[in-house]
Amino acid sequence: MYILQNAWKNLGRNKGRNILMGIIILAIIATSAVALIINNTASGIIDNYKQRFGSEVSLSPNIQKLQENAMKNAQSSGGGNNLVRVQRPEIPPEQYVAFGDSDYLSSAHYTSSVGLHNSDDIKPIDEDKGGGGRGMMVRQNVDGTSSTSSGDGDLYANLLGYNYIPDDFKEGNRVISKDDNGNEQWPQNDNECIISKDLLENSGLKIGDTINLTSTLTDMALRLPGEEPEVEPFGISYTLTIVGYYEDLTDEYNEFAKNNEMMQNAYENRRNEIITTVDTVISQMQEGLGGIEVSAKYYLKNPEDLEAFAAELYAKGLDEVWDVSTDENSYNTIVKPVEGLKSITLVFLIVVLLLGAIILILLSTIAIRERKYEIGVLRAMGMKKSRVAFGLLSEVIMITVLCLVIGMGTGIITAQQVSDILLDNQIKQIEESNNGNNYAVYGYGGMRTMQASGMRIGGGPGMGVSPVEALKEMDVSLNIVTVAEIVLVSLVLAIMASIMGITHVTKYEPIKILSERN
Repeated sequence: MYILQNAWKNLGRNKGRNILMGIIILAIIATSAVALIINNTASGIIDNYKQRFGSEVSLSPNIQKLQENAMKNAQSSGGGNNLVRVQRPEIPPEQYVAFGDSDYLSSAHYTSSVGLHNSDDIKPIDEDKGGGGRGMMVRQNVDGTSSTSSGDGDLYANLLGYNYIPDDFKEGNRVISKDDNGNEQWPQNDNECIISKDLLENSGLKIGDTINLTSTLTDMALRLPGEEPEVEPFGISYTLTIVGYYEDLTDEYNEFAKNNEMMQNAYENRRNEIITTVDTVISQMQEGLGGIEVSAKYYLKNPEDLEAFAAELYAKGLDEVWDVSTDENSYNTIVKPVEGLKSITLVFLIVVLLLGAIILILLSTIAIRERKYEIGVLRAMGMKKSRVAFGLLSEVIMITVLCLVIGMGTGIITAQQVSDILLDNQIKQIEESNNGNNYAVYGYGGMRTMQASGMRIGGGPGMGVSPVEALKEMDVSLNIVTVAEIVLVSLVLAIMASIMGITHVTKYEPIKILSERN
């Protein structure tokens, strides 16, 4: 107890030196707290998005390979026309399911869709605006106006099949009705469906009613001018029982359709989406005919297994024209600025700790030179080396604890502002390096897809899908791990600040210390 009391008194006896040391320790702790808070928050965001975008696998046709195959086929057939036929690649539904049976995957999500004709059983929202459908394109005229054209532009609703609950429902943007027992009325069996509350009321339907829906499957390959389809169109029908409805809180139209009035029709209105099971939709598929779309997303247990999973798919029969990939663009858009921010704070933290340690050691050396006689007297009075060293360490720890409280509070207050400034600077640098837009127009499967800086515009569900936006703000927070790291940094600083005194005490005997003073 005497040692601690003496250490506390010594803080008042050497105010100038201790205040200077306190200021330095406070500055180091405060800056370290800011750097650690930002760094750990950034690490959490990177890990989260790495799992999100790095584990989600998509299969998409490689346009370049499709064009190369089309050119080879044209040359082998002796075609001299500059126009070539691009055959839409297809993955059979049973192959999608086979791909999902993999030890590399944690889950597999399947989606199927088909456009529906107008029906006597349903009255689509915006029916008066007409239908849309496969092959619809928007053209920009010379005079600045827009015009549309469509192939099978007689579709008024979408039938969507899922084997999972889509994000709109999980996030509350669409709310599923519940039965008397409080269970959500999601279609559990084939030939069951749910529709939007707006469509249910507009059509004068109720839960339990049966509706008949029709569509037409066609040859979806691109054809040369004057070339007739190889397969005649084929009409299909669905007989579904309404087992529930959903309240739709989303916008009626996506961003692209909202900005282009000509794209606003019954087919593009999300209130006209009828949801059923995947098997229900694909049960009407016909070989050689398109119109029913099937897609899958696979989720890896470990993002690093992508290459092995791709090799497995090709071994199972996936055509080489399909690319197996994760959403690297979205990952880079969000994570790159955060990774840059993390690197800056890490370098800053290392520099601050190194410079701080050097300054503290120098101050400690100067302080010990001034306190040689005091240490020598204490040792001559019989105080053990360990107790003298503990006294010197206690003084620094007292200063450090006070600085820790103030520094951590300062770090919490300023970390958000520092993070916003650094993140904004990182985003600007990335935007400048990515300046410029590259446009390419692709055609396959009866659809035209225009890509411009990551934006995709095409026919059918999901038209006008924009890329994810860069993270504009990172909400930093203090967690228990960060607190522990700040405390550890503070202890290291305290040890460094007193290490010279401890070394001096343990190295020399009292006679030596006192004689050096003389």
